[in-house]
Amino acid sequence: MRILFPDSSSKNFEAGTTGLEIASDISRGLARNALLVRFNGRLLDLEEPLEDDGSIEILTFSDEEGRRTLRHSCSHLMAGAVQKLFPGTILGIGPAIDDGFYYDMRIPDFPGISAFEDIAEEMRRQVKEDIPFIRMEMSCDEALELFRERGESFKLELLDELREAGENISVYRHGDFVDLCRGPHVPSTGYLRNFQLLSTAGAYWKGDEKNPMLTRIYGTVFDSSKSLNAHLEMLEESRKRDHRKLGPELGLFAMGGEGGPGLAYWLPAGTIVREELESHWKKAHVKAGYQLVSTPHIAPAELWKTSGHYDYYHDNMYFLDVDKGEYALKPMNCPGHILIYKNSRRSYRELPMRLAELGVVYRCEKSGVLHGLMRVRGFTVDDGHIFCTGDQIVDEIQKVVRFALYFLRIFDFGYSIELSLMDPEDPERYAGEPEEWRKVEPALARALNEMGEDYRTVTGEAAFYGPKIDIKLRDALGRYWQGPTIQFDFNIPQRFNLTYVGDDGGEHRVYMVHRALFGSVERFIGNLIEHYAGNLPGWLAPTQVVILPITETQLEKADETGRIVSEAGLRCMVNGRNETVGYRIREAETGKIPFMFIIGEREAESDRVALRVHGEGDRGSMELDLALEIVKAGCRRPELPE
Repeated sequence: MRILFPDSSSKNFEAGTTGLEIASDISRGLARNALLVRFNGRLLDLEEPLEDDGSIEILTFSDEEGRRTLRHSCSHLMAGAVQKLFPGTILGIGPAIDDGFYYDMRIPDFPGISAFEDIAEEMRRQVKEDIPFIRMEMSCDEALELFRERGESFKLELLDELREAGENISVYRHGDFVDLCRGPHVPSTGYLRNFQLLSTAGAYWKGDEKNPMLTRIYGTVFDSSKSLNAHLEMLEESRKRDHRKLGPELGLFAMGGEGGPGLAYWLPAGTIVREELESHWKKAHVKAGYQLVSTPHIAPAELWKTSGHYDYYHDNMYFLDVDKGEYALKPMNCPGHILIYKNSRRSYRELPMRLAELGVVYRCEKSGVLHGLMRVRGFTVDDGHIFCTGDQIVDEIQKVVRFALYFLRIFDFGYSIELSLMDPEDPERYAGEPEEWRKVEPALARALNEMGEDYRTVTGEAAFYGPKIDIKLRDALGRYWQGPTIQFDFNIPQRFNLTYVGDDGGEHRVYMVHRALFGSVERFIGNLIEHYAGNLPGWLAPTQVVILPITETQLEKADETGRIVSEAGLRCMVNGRNETVGYRIREAETGKIPFMFIIGEREAESDRVALRVHGEGDRGSMELDLALEIVKAGCRRPELPE
C-alpha cells in the first residue's frame, strides 16, 4: 500500500502495517511520542492494521486529538480501578475534557476523596503491568447482551439510543474492564503514568435532575511528569483566583442558599464594579455609533415562535401565563431589537443601524452545569444588532472586531479568533440559500484578512442561521474562555421580513449581525476576578482609597482627608476602628484596596499622608496633593475607542 505523508512525500508499506510501525519507520522518537493516527481523515488506534492506500498523520500529545485520546484512555483506567476496588460500581460516561477527564459512576459506599490514594495506587499498578487496550466491534444485540450480563444499566440505555441511530458498536477492554466506546485509545495502560486524581462531585445522569445522582471523579494526565507538575501548579494558582471564592470574600456577590441556584445577588461593592463597567460600555458604544435601547423581560410566546427560539430553545426557556395567554421570560434580546427596527419603515439612508442593550435574559440551565458567575440562570448580555446592506458587511464586521479587541486589550486579555463556516456537504442544515452563504463567508474572511488578524477556520461549526466569528479571551494563567462573538444571521431577517427601502425605491432584505463583546456581564466579571486575582484595576475597585488614622487622635483629620478625597472623585472610606494600624493595613491588603493613606501625628500636623500601594508597600510620607495625583493616575478610566 502507498502511504502519503503530510509533507507530500510517500512510501510503500506491506498491507496490514500498523500506524505505530509506520511511526517507527520514520523515527524512534516519533514512535515513542505517537498516540494515534489520522488515516484518510479517520482517527484510528496506533495498532490497527492499515490495508489501503491513503494519507496518514501521526498524532502526539501536541495535537488536540492526541491529548483527548490520552485523557479518555485514562478515564477508562480510572473507572477500571474504581470497579475493582468497589464491586458493584455501575458506569455512566467518562469523556476527555479540557486539561483532563472525568467519569460518572454509581459507586456503592464511596467514601469520597479519601479513597483517591487507593484508586491511584491501583491505577499505578495497572500502568506498571502495561495492559493493552483492545478494540472489539460487535452488533448492538451482542453489546446489549454483554452489558446486561455485567449489570451496566446506564450502558444499556445508551445502547438503546445507538440502536435507534443505527450506529456501529465498538467496546474497549483492558484486563477485566470493558466499556462501550467509539475510541480511539492509546495502545496500553503504560502510556498513562503521568496522571493525577483531582476532585469529586455529584452529577445527575445526563445532567438531568430527574435522573439518579452519580459520583463524578475528575483527573488529568500528561505526556510527561514535567508537564503534569506545571499543570498542577497552575491548578493551585487557579484555586487561589477562583471567583466563587474571591467574589464572596471581597463582598462582591452572593449566590445559592435561599436565593436559588444559578442566580447572582450583587452586593454594594459588586454593584459598583458592575456600574463602572457598564457605564464605560455605554459611553464607548455611544461613541462607536450605537443607539442604546431597552426591551421588556417578558414577551408573548408568539414572538418566540416567529423568531424560532420557541422550537430551538423551548427546554431552556421559562414560561408563564399572562391574561390567559402564554408568555416567556426572554432567553435572548434579539426579537426585541427586531421589533424596534420594524417600528418604522427604514431607508437605506438609516443604515447601518446599530442597536445595543445591556439586557437581562433567563435560561433554564440544568443544575449540574451551573458554575458560579460563568454559568447562571439569569444574566445580562451586552447585546448588539447591526442592520446593514450587503455592501456594508465587511466594514461593519471589521468595526465590531476592533471594538471587541478594544475591550479585551484594556484589561490585558490575550485572544484567539475562530471563523466558523457551514458544512458544504450538508447545506440543508442551514438557514438561507447556499449562494447567500457563498457571498457572506468570504466577506467575513476578507474582513479578518484585511485587518491582519490571525484566525483559525472551522468548517461545519457555523450556527444554523449563519457563519460566525468567535474570539476566545486568554487570561493571566493562559486559560481560554468564551469571549466576544459576532454572528451573521440569514434566519431572522427572513422570518420577520426585515427590509429597507433602497435608493431605487424598492424593498430589499436587510443584512443582520448579532454581536456580544462581554458575552455575559456576569461571566466577564468572573473572568476579571480570576484574571486579576481579585486585584481589579483601580477604576473598577469598589473602594479606591482607605484612610487609616494611627490613633483616635488623628480621626478628625482622617475624616477631613476623606472629604477631600471624595470631592476629588475617588471612592474612599475611613477605617478608624479600635484595632492596631497593622491589623487594619493587613485587612486593606486582604480586601485588595489599591491605595492606603495612613495618618499619624506628623501627617495630621502637616497636611501629609503616608502612602501605601497594594502589592507594593510603603511609598513614604508626602503632601496630600501629590498622593491624590498618584491615586488618580492609578484609577484613571481607559480612553474611549477612537
